[in-house]
Amino acid sequence: MKQGIHPENYRPVAFTDMSNNETFIVRSAATTKDTIEIDGETYPQVKLEISSSSHPFYTGKMKLVDTAGRVDKFMNRYSKHFENRKK
Repeated sequence: MKQGIHPENYRPVAFTDMSNNETFIVRSAATTKDTIEIDGETYPQVKLEISSSSHPFYTGKMKLVDTAGRVDKFMNRYSKHFENRKK
C-alpha cells in the first residue's frame, strides 16, 4: 500500500446491515461513535439500511424489506394506481 495517501483514521470498521443483522468488516475512514465486539475485538460500527446481502438485485428476491417498511407500505397503498396506468 502506498504510504501517505490514506487518512489517519483508515482502520477496520464493522458495517452492520440492519435489515438482516449481517455484519462485515472492511477497512474504512468512516466516522462513527458506535462500537461492536466481534471475536473479542472491538470495532467501530456503521449501521446500514441496506447492503448487498439484503438488496433485491443481489439476492434475487423481488420484495424490498427496509427497517421502517416504507417501500412495502407505499406499494400496498398505490399498487391499484399503477395497475390502472398499465391498461
